[in-house]
Amino acid sequence: MPDISTKPYLLRAIYEWCTDSGYTPYLAVKVDAATTVPMEYVKKGEIILNISYGATSGLKMDNDAITFRARFNGVSRELYIPVQNVLAIYANENGQGMAFDVSTTAADMAPPPAPPIEPASAPAPSLAAVPGKTNGVTAEVSHLPDDNDEPPKKGGRPTLTRIK
Repeated sequence: MPDISTKPYLLRAIYEWCTDSGYTPYLAVKVDAATTVPMEYVKKGEIILNISYGATSGLKMDNDAITFRARFNGVSRELYIPVQNVLAIYANENGQGMAFDVSTTAADMAPPPAPPIEPASAPAPSLAAVPGKTNGVTAEVSHLPDDNDEPPKKGGRPTLTRIK
């Protein structure tokens, strides 16, 4: 079962904390091809958005994306922000919130183009057997660079580092 990201849950929690405390929640977003925002307000590939109740309509914070309508210069726009592209969520009044590392955006995660279809005369691809079977063919399991068999280190208190 794939790991479920904690990011959308943390975004919703900080949003709720901001609104309960009377603060204005703001989102910092890295803009790419998968993001739908008014491009005239994008600076250096990023946009800051007020996502308070009074500034948005139909705000929906799902596990994959944040969608809502907002007015920009009097014109209503539909916005679509992949959760993966959110750099930070914070209270505008005091700057408290949470920042996230966005090393890979949603546009970077787009599926690669399909390989070209080979002519019908091409030989069928061979299949590797599952390790442990006795047909003489074995498949090698590759490990990712961050894969290790060491258990996590015990002790110490987790820390959160805020980078400005």
